[in-house]
Amino acid sequence: MLAAIQAQLSSLATYPDPAYSQLRQGLARHHGISPNWILPGNGAAELLTWACRELATQTACLLPTPAFGDYRRGLQGFAATIVSCPLLTNQGTEISLEQAIASAPQRQGISPDSGLLLNNPHNPTGRLFHRDQILPLLDTCALVVVDEAFMDFLPPGQQQSVIDLVGPYDNLVVVRSQTKFYSLPGLRLGYAIAQPERLQRWQHWRDPWPVNILAATAALAAIQDQPFQQQSWAWLGQARPQLVDGLTQLPGLMPWPGAANYLLVRSDVPVPPLQEALLRRHRILIRDCLSFPELGEHYFRVAIRTPDDNQRLLTALADVLIG
Repeated sequence: MLAAIQAQLSSLATYPDPAYSQLRQGLARHHGISPNWILPGNGAAELLTWACRELATQTACLLPTPAFGDYRRGLQGFAATIVSCPLLTNQGTEISLEQAIASAPQRQGISPDSGLLLNNPHNPTGRLFHRDQILPLLDTCALVVVDEAFMDFLPPGQQQSVIDLVGPYDNLVVVRSQTKFYSLPGLRLGYAIAQPERLQRWQHWRDPWPVNILAATAALAAIQDQPFQQQSWAWLGQARPQLVDGLTQLPGLMPWPGAANYLLVRSDVPVPPLQEALLRRHRILIRDCLSFPELGEHYFRVAIRTPDDNQRLLTALADVLIG
């Protein structure tokens, strides 16, 4: 990937192709769809902004919670009516997506003109929704936006992507990110997959050249890097269950298995003092979940890292929790 970027440095003297033809063709081959169904953007965040603009035109937007904070920010920016659909009980037990929507506190505000914004795998729980859980919603919602930013962390045989449903469903938008799996947050590259008429409308809303030449080059190189993909899937397939098992054995911790590169953990003890002790005594920082109102101070999230790093985390947690 770095070699591909290096080879394109001389291209910085020119503007990017405003149509991003080569990038769209490469992504289209990767997913087996037409280039006209792809719109590259300045990270998935830019495309989610336009998705929120469309969702705000619906009578309400169903938002399974807890949810990535940018969703609420984007929806509120366009004055959307948000209907929260809790995926966890007060005791921390998971409930189905169908039940979460059916039992939403503001259920009376839901109509066939409602939209839905869902990420799959889910952030912050890491939960993977099966395609069969999403399919009925395409028939009952006016617009369904599925953020698949973490889907690449699953090997193809385990993915539950709905990209292939964009053809028969003109009310479906799928957003993908190159930031997560390929570790390219600094280059800002994401893309939306939807029917061309919708993408043309989004194109008219935004500024020209949202994707720089180096980001487009890196994206094409990344999706062709099969050794990296295979190594990542093999590593995560082993590291995730090992870390889940290690966390489960510690007193007062309950990790969710998850399907992404992170784990959500429920803690019997408040997380802020645990977080402070880990940082002070072991120079390890865990992410608290205070930014998720539905979770509060008894949840934290950890990244799945190398076996040595994971063991270091487990040892440090044992030291703080057990002594």
